[in-house]
Amino acid sequence: MSLPQQQSPASLLFVTGRLAEASLREEVEKIAARLGFRYEIAVPGIQVAALLHSSLLLRRLEVPDHIDRVILPGWCQGDLAALELHFGKPFERGPRDLRDLPEHFGLGKRRTVDLSRYSTEIIAEINHATQLPLSDILREARVLIASGANMIDVGGSPGESSPRVFDIVTALRSEGIRVSIDSFDRHEVEQAVRAGAELILSCNHGNFDWVTQLETEVVAIPDTPDDMDSLDRLIERLSAAKVRFRADPIIEPIGMGFTSSLDRYIRVRQKHPEVAMMMGVGNITELTEVDSAGVNMLLAAICEDLGIQSILTTQVINWCRSAVAEFDAARRMVHHAVAARTIPKHLSSSLVMLRDSRLKPTSQSALQKLSAALSDENFRIFAESGELHLMNSKGYGHGADPFRIFAAAAARQVEAGNAIDSNHAFYLGYEMARAEIALHLGKQYIQDETMTWGLLGELKASSSAARHQDEKS
Repeated sequence: MSLPQQQSPASLLFVTGRLAEASLREEVEKIAARLGFRYEIAVPGIQVAALLHSSLLLRRLEVPDHIDRVILPGWCQGDLAALELHFGKPFERGPRDLRDLPEHFGLGKRRTVDLSRYSTEIIAEINHATQLPLSDILREARVLIASGANMIDVGGSPGESSPRVFDIVTALRSEGIRVSIDSFDRHEVEQAVRAGAELILSCNHGNFDWVTQLETEVVAIPDTPDDMDSLDRLIERLSAAKVRFRADPIIEPIGMGFTSSLDRYIRVRQKHPEVAMMMGVGNITELTEVDSAGVNMLLAAICEDLGIQSILTTQVINWCRSAVAEFDAARRMVHHAVAARTIPKHLSSSLVMLRDSRLKPTSQSALQKLSAALSDENFRIFAESGELHLMNSKGYGHGADPFRIFAAAAARQVEAGNAIDSNHAFYLGYEMARAEIALHLGKQYIQDETMTWGLLGELKASSSAARHQDEKS
C-alpha cells in the first residue's frame, strides 16, 4: 500500500472490533510516527474484527469528512465497492493479522513478540525416583530442565522408605538443580531437606506437626480432595506458624470430578487472594488419552487467570512425552496474551505440531500449467486439494492412492524407454509417503524440504545433540 501524495498528512481510519482495539492502536501509533500520517480508529459495535461485513459497516460505520482512506481488517467480508459508493472514500482490506500491518505499509516483516516472560513455575516430577539408578535420574532431570522445568520433584514410592533420597537430592543439587520431595514418609522428607530440597509435597493435618518443624516451604493440601474446610483450617495454621506454603486444592481427573475440582481453585483464589497456589496438572494430561499440547495450553490459561504460580507435571505416558516443553511454551503465550489483552494467536507455532498454522496452497490450474510446461523427466511431487500429485514431462498423475499414482508413472517411464531405477524408486516412495502424511495431517508439503513440527522438531534437534555429546564423552 502507498499513501496518496498530497500537501497535508493523510488521514486514515482503521476499523476493528473491541477486542483488538488496544493492540491495533499500539501498532498503528508506531507506524504513523514513522510514516507521518494521521489516524483514527473506529469500532462499529462488534467484539471480534473477523466478524465484520460490509453490510454491517453500511449501517454502523461513521466516516468523518476529513478521512482520506479507510483500512478494514483482512477478514472483513462483503463488497468494498458498495462501501466506497456509500461513503465516497476509498476502502481497502489490510492484513488478517494486525501484526502484519508494518509489512502492509512497507515497513518490513511482522514484529516478533517477546515470549521470554511467564508467571507459572514448572515442577517436573521423576516418578519412583528412589527405584531408579542415579545416572538415569540425572539424565532425565537434565532433559526436563532443558525442556523448561524450573524444579525437579523427587517422587517416592508409596509404602516405601528409601535410604537413597539424600544421595539423589545431593546429586541433583550438585548440578545446580532446584529440588522438591514428593513423599509423606518422614525419613525420606528429612533426608531431602538436609540435602537441600526447598519444597515438600505435601502437608495436611496428618503430618503438620513434624513437617512444619523443618523450616521448608510446603504444599498445603486438603485432608481429602473435597474437604475444603480442612484446607482453610490448614492455611490458617500455616499462616499462624509463619510457615511458607503454597495451596493445592487438588485437580481431579476427567470423569472423577474435574469441573468441581476446578471450581475449588476458583473459590480458594477468591477467599485467599494473596496465597500462593499450585496445581498438579499431570492428573489431567497423564490420565486423558489425547495429545497433551492443547490440554496444557488450557491448563496454562487457567493458571494464568487464577494466579496459580506453580504446576506439578510428569511426562511418563507416551502422549505426554513432551509435556514439560508444551507447558513451557503455553505459559509464555498465555502470559503475553493476558498481559497484552490479546488472543494467543500468531504468537508462536511451537504448539502447532501435527498440523501447520498456515498452508500456502497451489491451485489445480497452476498444477496443470506446471505439468504442461515441464520439459524434463525429473519428478515433481505435490500434496494439494486432498490429493497427491506426481508429474514430469512424460505425464501427470494425481489421486488419493500413492501406489496407483507411482505405478502409472513407472509404466509411462517404461514406455518412454527410461525405467525408474531402484534408487529413484526408493526416493519417490519416501517423498510420496511424506506427502501423504502431510495431506492427512494438514501440513505444508514441499518436496525435499523438512516439514515443520513445532517444538517437537526443536526437541528432536536438542536430543540428537545431547546423544552426540554423550557419545563424545
